[in-house]
This record gives sequence, structure tokens and C-alpha cells, in this order.
Amino acid sequence: MNLTLWIGLLAATLTTSSFLPQALKTWRSQRADDFSWSYLLLFGIGILMWDVYGWLRQDAAIVIANSMTLALLSVIIFTKYRTER
Repeated sequence: MNLTLWIGLLAATLTTSSFLPQALKTWRSQRADDFSWSYLLLFGIGILMWDVYGWLRQDAAIVIANSMTLALLSVIIFTKYRTER
């Protein structure tokens, strides 16, 4: 692997893992009322678009990071939906 890919993977790991504590806190507390639906929707669409962009560019760092972030975001969305029902 070349240096550019390693830098991309490191950046992806750091930015994606920064979202992990929030997803864990939300899951443990079973509370997501601080998140607005508009934020979750816009952020989710943005992450999905980055994921598509990564696939189109065949860039593993972008695809991996955004797929993981989308999975973590799904935890928050699921928790918010379940607690607001």
C-alpha cells in the first residue's frame, strides 16, 4: 500500500472512531432526544453521499470510513425512533 492510502485510512479511522463514543453513550442511555431529526437526516444523507463517492472513486478509505459512520449513525437513529414511539 502506498503512503496516500495509509494516510487516508488513518484519517478515516480517527474521524470515524470519534463518532463511536456518542453512539455508545446513546445506546447505553437509551436517549437520543438531543439529536434533531433534521440533523440526523442531513448528516445521514451526507454520509451516504460520501460513501457513494468513495465507491465511484474506488477509494477504500472513504468507503470504509463512511460505511462505519453510517452504521454508528444508525444506532442513534434507531434509539431515537424507538424511544420516541
